[in-house]
Amino acid sequence: MYKNIEKQTKLRLKDQIDYQPHQVVSKTLVQNEKMGVTLFSFDKDEEISTHAAGGDAMVTVLEGTGRFTVDGEVFILTEGETLIMPKDIPHAVYGEEKFKMKLTVSF
Repeated sequence: MYKNIEKQTKLRLKDQIDYQPHQVVSKTLVQNEKMGVTLFSFDKDEEISTHAAGGDAMVTVLEGTGRFTVDGEVFILTEGETLIMPKDIPHAVYGEEKFKMKLTVSF
């Protein structure tokens, strides 16, 4: 089920993905009909534009600060904070500074 990550090894998720200048980088850990788990890194001022997901999307910031706009409401999240973005509700993500997050989508 899990891919692109070592098993039976103690690790820090934020160390499993690197920053790239002027980019949003993603690394898929799980993708199936029930769920998706993806790590993301955002360079400062990079973004994922407004879209909607086919399941509830839970994000946890692993490092830095991100801005999440959900149905027009803005949330600023820092390391260790979590937000759930409901299924089919428009949302966007913006790097207030470099930041990393874990995204879990439940379908």
